[in-house]
Amino acid sequence: MLPGSKSESNRLLILQKLFPFIQIENLSNADDTSVLLKALNSEDRVIDIGHAGTAMRFLTAFFAVQEGKTTQLTGSKRMQERPIKVLVDALVELGAEIQYLKKDGFPPIEIKGKKLTKSKIRVNGNISSQYISALLLVAPSLSSGLEIELLGNITSIPYIKMTLSLLNKLGVKTSFKDKFIVVEPIQNLEFKTQNFRIEPDWSSASYYYSLAALQPNTKIELVGFKKNSLQGDSILPDIYEKLGIKTTFTNNGLFLESTNTTLNNNPLTFNLIQTPDLAQTIAVTCLGLGIECHLMGLHTLKIKETDRLQALKNELEKLGASVKITNDSLFLKSNFLPFEKDGSGTFLIKTYDDHRMAMAFAPLSVLQAISIENATVVSKSYPNFWEDWKAVFNT
Repeated sequence: MLPGSKSESNRLLILQKLFPFIQIENLSNADDTSVLLKALNSEDRVIDIGHAGTAMRFLTAFFAVQEGKTTQLTGSKRMQERPIKVLVDALVELGAEIQYLKKDGFPPIEIKGKKLTKSKIRVNGNISSQYISALLLVAPSLSSGLEIELLGNITSIPYIKMTLSLLNKLGVKTSFKDKFIVVEPIQNLEFKTQNFRIEPDWSSASYYYSLAALQPNTKIELVGFKKNSLQGDSILPDIYEKLGIKTTFTNNGLFLESTNTTLNNNPLTFNLIQTPDLAQTIAVTCLGLGIECHLMGLHTLKIKETDRLQALKNELEKLGASVKITNDSLFLKSNFLPFEKDGSGTFLIKTYDDHRMAMAFAPLSVLQAISIENATVVSKSYPNFWEDWKAVFNT
């Protein structure tokens, strides 16, 4: 079974700390989740979350509502380059007390927990959904709940809906209509044990979809996945149907198989504004299949573990592709057939300390000799990736 969803795990850990009657099964073993769990149980004044962006955002909101507790949140050099201003501004507007310790708008920050008295804010909808989810997770603990008005286009709606669905299962009343999200306070919530079993991670499943697409006659079973998933990346069956993969849901999970149909050479266009974490996997799959693709809705990729758009361009062009990027899109022309080898016969794929770069390029190994720099970086979201990857070839 693939690891539990990191997105579900991290949300539930925050909720569990606020509402201890929650019990969690199949918690993710990702580094990001371990970092968050350790931080939530720490009594230290200074907490270093390393590269864990979700932890930085969720903990900023969490510690803002911990009355009487002062916490400094810091992270790696890259984390200190990733903006936090949108979330901090929203929390301050609600009554939080947060200061920047170095550069305005970026970690590290000092948070003095207090009771937040206001209940209405307006934020841009095209920001990372993690900012919005961070606010929603603490909303039930506010005396008047929270109303958020989202301005403009909204990014990654499935992740917002995931957060609301978890709150609903907890018993919290919410609504999401047009541009307004409302979360009611917890006053009338019945305090009884709530069990949450976390579904396997659909983002992690994407690498097996890519493998099946690049290797004819491949059949792979992935256990534990549900057709009606909370995760936005569960759109994978629809996307990879266009890349030659048939998905069948079973009582155990899902079954992937190559259809071995000849794909036409028409360029494929995908708007990934709701599922940007799939961009790297799809781009690499299209490279290996020799298909042009245009991926849109990717503006949040520039503030991830690395600038993922630039990192993709760098590594795809090593392998013969022509790649153009903008602030929110990538256009790839593949020149595979096959890639030219360097003197060693192997291409070194740089990961830029980004777990998804390592895993997205792994499926190319069935077509071309490659090596992955800093391969252990996968531990950020999928620590057992390489063991599971080998197991696929040994079955």
